[in-house]
Amino acid sequence: MKGYDVEGPALDLGALVRDDTADPHEEIKIPLRMMNRHGLVAGATGTGKTRTLQLLAEQLSAQGVPVFLADMKGDLSGLASPGTPSERVTRRAAEVGQEWAPVSCPTEFFSLGGVGEGVPLRATMSAFGPTLLSRVLGLNETQESSLGLIFYFADRNGLPLLDLKDLVAVIRYLIDTPEALSGIGGLSSATAGVILRALVNFQAQGAEAFFGEPEFDVHDLLRTTPDGRGVVSILELPGVQDRPQLFSTFLMWLLADLFEVLPEVGDPDRPALVFFFDEAHLLFEDASRAFLKAIVQTVRLIRSKGVGVFFVTQTPKDLPADVLAQLGARVQHALRAFTPQDAKALKATVSTFPSSGYDLERLLTELGIGDAVVTVLSESGAPTPVAWTRLRAPGTLMTPSGAAVIQGVMAASSLPAKYGRAIDRESAYEILAARLAQQEPAAPERPEPSRRPAGKRAEERPAERGRREPESVIEGVLGSKEFRSFARSAASALGREITRSIFGTARRRRG
Repeated sequence: MKGYDVEGPALDLGALVRDDTADPHEEIKIPLRMMNRHGLVAGATGTGKTRTLQLLAEQLSAQGVPVFLADMKGDLSGLASPGTPSERVTRRAAEVGQEWAPVSCPTEFFSLGGVGEGVPLRATMSAFGPTLLSRVLGLNETQESSLGLIFYFADRNGLPLLDLKDLVAVIRYLIDTPEALSGIGGLSSATAGVILRALVNFQAQGAEAFFGEPEFDVHDLLRTTPDGRGVVSILELPGVQDRPQLFSTFLMWLLADLFEVLPEVGDPDRPALVFFFDEAHLLFEDASRAFLKAIVQTVRLIRSKGVGVFFVTQTPKDLPADVLAQLGARVQHALRAFTPQDAKALKATVSTFPSSGYDLERLLTELGIGDAVVTVLSESGAPTPVAWTRLRAPGTLMTPSGAAVIQGVMAASSLPAKYGRAIDRESAYEILAARLAQQEPAAPERPEPSRRPAGKRAEERPAERGRREPESVIEGVLGSKEFRSFARSAASALGREITRSIFGTARRRRG
């Protein structure tokens, strides 16, 4: 067995291991131009997956490739700080022939909706789409189909869905005026009620912060520094760890939006971005057929946009076979076989590797921390032989960066000025309320859902998006006879066909 010889730019993973001894002359490398062919980093908890992710990210950044990754536990913030020498790091560097030196990466910190430290990352409800939202809300396929009909109705009738209150308003309106959908199918009151209750519960969990404007522009993930290094964008997730489906689905939205807005580039010499999808099993658990189909399609096609996707999880069986088949690079850390379920997962993992001279079922249970079984694509695109590899030590800090470092990164960033303050402009909620106001005769003053005249853009508001009108007022507006009249005229304009993008609607309308 030999190392992987690479002529062009490459990422250096480490050294080939023979009889538990690393050979520093036999290097295991991934060609840089193959990093958009996707990959998998897998292994049991505590076997070194996070350090592998860190090693790949810092080497990609050094070679001018931007990186996006989600930080589940808060320890990947160490990419912003130079590593500290230790006896363990020195010993590992000597084993693999590494000239170790402390380095730091240019970083940007993000948070979902501003929950936690980092630049707020938001999506409009329309861009998020019914398929992804159904995933977050836990809807079944029938309810997902009905939600798609609601989005379609809003889109065709000029009712922008920007935040949660917009979608709630449209659903309440359709409940009271079911004839609005008579031209394209109905929406049962029971299904609408289920969706509405799920949205109210979602809202009660603080989800309002994640939806609205300014919507994140994924081009801000593709930045490089003046000296040519790729920016490492880190989405900090400790603040939403108790909502795993929310953050995993938001990551899928980012990936789908990249697919939607980036141009075709064919087969470039280096990726435009490498996207690390940590805790990938959360994405696929209890997923609908439509959602799985959308994921497979995105992963299969996004390579032509110059984007590489690496899934990080415990075992390959966490991923559907159609996704696993798209992954050209595999870095498999140790697996444990303490239970019958573990043993079954181990056998399944071994079956996904090319044939090799190793007893993989035994080797994968005996690998030490920082060792892995590796196979990648060569420069010609052919799978390389399976190689037992001792991985290099990252040059960045292998513990979280201090608060002062993170605050310094935030202070130097230009993005808080762009995304820091939420904007509440005219959308479905205000449009519906304004149309009712125009149809009503003069009457004594009473509370109104919105004091903004139709067509006028609202002023910027803080992230809490101001006060909400009482539920009784909203119900009164949306349940009135004037809105039933509006519904009948709106229904006549609906077409018979519902067109969808990958996740259900036109993803974005930038003005």
